[in-house]
Amino acid sequence: MLQITIPDREYFDESKQEFVPQKGAVLSLEHSLISISKWESKWQKPFLDSKGRTYEEFVDYIKCMTLNSNVDPSTYLGVDQSIIKQVSDYIDNKMTATWFNEKETGKASGGRGQVVTSELIYYWMIAYEIPFECQKWHLNRLLTLIRICEKKNSPSKKMKKKDTLAQYRALNESRRKALGSRG
Repeated sequence: MLQITIPDREYFDESKQEFVPQKGAVLSLEHSLISISKWESKWQKPFLDSKGRTYEEFVDYIKCMTLNSNVDPSTYLGVDQSIIKQVSDYIDNKMTATWFNEKETGKASGGRGQVVTSELIYYWMIAYEIPFECQKWHLNRLLTLIRICEKKNSPSKKMKKKDTLAQYRALNESRRKALGSRG
């Protein structure tokens, strides 16, 4: 979970022609499957595939990430570039000690040219029998778990014929030595 502080500020209300104080807030945010699902429902495009989000789309994602209840919508007007940077860094954090050898495993789940949406991630959760409580995890941690399930459930790579024959030769030779045979 990330906590951000939106400071108190003052803004000019055009309709009243006066400066209005705006109380800040401390918001608790979670980058989760639930947050992405809310955002995709509104914007009707994949969050993970959206490279150039507008300021409005990004602030709306912060709203979707917010765990606090009854936040005054005008509070989000105080989101500036430093807060966006903080939230972006949190979204990009892998949140796990697990790592993958990319040469060995290839790309992450969904790296086969498919667009990853919240529904696809829910499908993976169902397919790998991942409990729905995990939808509240940091998304990168959930995707790592899905990737581990994918790796553990995929058939092991078959050894090359040449390597198999070399292994058999070495095994036969060690058995001959152990039995004192010259075969």
